[in-house]
This record gives sequence, C-alpha cells and structure tokens, in this order.
Amino acid sequence: MNDMTPDGASATDGASDFGAQIEPGRAREMLHTMMVIRAFEERAQELYSLGQVHGTMHLSIGQEATAVGANFVLTTHDYLLNTHRGHGHVLAWGADVDRMMAEFLGREAGYCHGRGGSMHIADVDANNLGANGIVGGGLPISVGVGLSIKLRRTAQVCLTVFGDGAANEGAFHEALNMASIWHLPVIYLCENNQYAMSMPAERAFNIERISQRACAYGIPGVTVDGNDAAAVYRAVSEAKVRALAGDGPTLIESLTYRWKGHSKSDREAYRTREEVREWQKRDPIPRFAGVLGLPQDEIDTLWTEAKARIDVAVAFARNSPEPNVSTTMEGVYA
Repeated sequence: MNDMTPDGASATDGASDFGAQIEPGRAREMLHTMMVIRAFEERAQELYSLGQVHGTMHLSIGQEATAVGANFVLTTHDYLLNTHRGHGHVLAWGADVDRMMAEFLGREAGYCHGRGGSMHIADVDANNLGANGIVGGGLPISVGVGLSIKLRRTAQVCLTVFGDGAANEGAFHEALNMASIWHLPVIYLCENNQYAMSMPAERAFNIERISQRACAYGIPGVTVDGNDAAAVYRAVSEAKVRALAGDGPTLIESLTYRWKGHSKSDREAYRTREEVREWQKRDPIPRFAGVLGLPQDEIDTLWTEAKARIDVAVAFARNSPEPNVSTTMEGVYA
C-alpha cells in the first residue's frame, strides 16, 4: 500500500519511472485530456447556472488525474463501467466531446439521443458500458462482464469505477468476492474523494485505507495518490497485467478530492473553505505538467486548445435538434 505523506504526495512516487512506461507524445496527450476535462466541467457548471441542463449533475473538478491515469492504460478493446461522477472517465476513454456535450444538453445528437444526460452517458460501440445513477450499480455488472471475458477467452479487462460511499454498499462485497473466487479480469477503482455526499470517509470506515478490504477476498489492495496521474497509471498498469495473466481482480483506492459539492444542490456545510483551498493547492493538472517538464508557453497553448474545443462542443450541442417527442419510448425496456 502506498501511504500518503502529509502534503498529499505519494510515499512511492509514480512519476520517477513514468517516462520509461509511456512515450512523451502520449504523456502530453494525457495532460491535454486533463485540461479538456477541467474545461468541460467548468462549462457544465456555467450551463447549469444558465438553466440549460436538465436534472442534476456531479462534477469531478480536482479528480482529473485519476480518470486520465486509469483510462489511458486501457483501450476501447477493454470495458468501462462508470460512476455517476463520470464525465472525466468518459472523456479520458476517448469520447467525442461534441456528442458528449449534446447528450449533456439533452439533444438528439448525444450518445444516448439526449435521454441519458449527465449520469448515464454510454457508448456501447466503444465498450463504454455507461455510468449508473445507482450508487455502486456498476459493481454487480462488473462480475457479468468479467465472466463474459473469461468464458470468451479474450484478452480484455473491465475497469469498474465507484466512490468511497459505494464501498459500503453490499454490492461491493458481493462483487469483489465473486470476482475473486472466479479470478475475473476486473480492475476495481475506488475514487476516494473524501466524502460520500456529506459523510466523511474517515467516519464511514474503521480502517485506515479502503484498499485494506482487499485482503478479505484474497486479492491485492493498493492505495495511490489520486492527484498524481503517473501513480494512478502505474497502479492500473500493474492491475491490468495481473488480470490478463489470469490472476484475477485488483482493488485500487485512489485518494483524491472533489472541489465542488456532491451535486448542484449541495450546500457543503460539512466542510470548511480552508479544507477545499488546501486540496486545491494539490491541483493535479499543474502537478502533471511539472512532471513532464513542459515550458509555460506550451502549457498555455494546451489550455487554449482545450477551452476552444469545449467552445466548439457547446456550439455543436446548441445547434443540434432536441429529441422528437414521438420517439420518447424508444429504448425503454422496463
């Protein structure tokens, strides 16, 4: 287990050998994707405030390193089961930003024809099996996906993302136990962003790290600094190698922090502004830029490109038609 030092850095820093694992162009793409995610989330917040987004949404600003570090290990040949706070994972998986923004704004051109919205974006053709509005809802599904991979004998893995709150659902224990005894190729990624709605993780668990629960199922449990994209990349890489070798699942706890509330209705009375500011000092984007050693002018260019890409996506979404009312029941099976 890689414990966290007081300043939030990983005691075993994944950055030192990161260059040996991934070529510079790919690393630069990771940084740019983190910026696109941040720009998407900030614009999503703006669009919501303008009344252009229906329902609620769950922002992952501050958690970009976990999404990018994990998903850049995998390919669309693998599978993704996402969480309701999953915009970052969808973008890191390689989603088309135009179609994603269209879905977000409830337009026909969206991935789910405007019917899924923020919490249910899926792209089955790219093996993104979708997010789930049910807390921990992807955990039981992961067992079915993992079993399918094993029975078909394909060289694939399933990344299953969930939060610290979901780790206290019964489905968490049932899924990990079954995946363990069947040696299924599933990577369980727990995004511990310190709060399940308003419940601090330190009050919800009587153990130091959620990853310690892995020992009950006879599988590896690893805790990494979730604001260090290189550390997350390394942990998921090791888990993928293990899964492809037939050695079964791994539980990875990624320690990170959400800068915004649980959802748009959250008044955040359970934490202080000082706490949020302290975590914002650990912003994963400039941290990863520092790892890559890029000059400031190149970093500025990447930010400009990311924000411009979101501008294009918003324009595309706004110019896309809304779903035809006559097709409302299409795709409804229950």
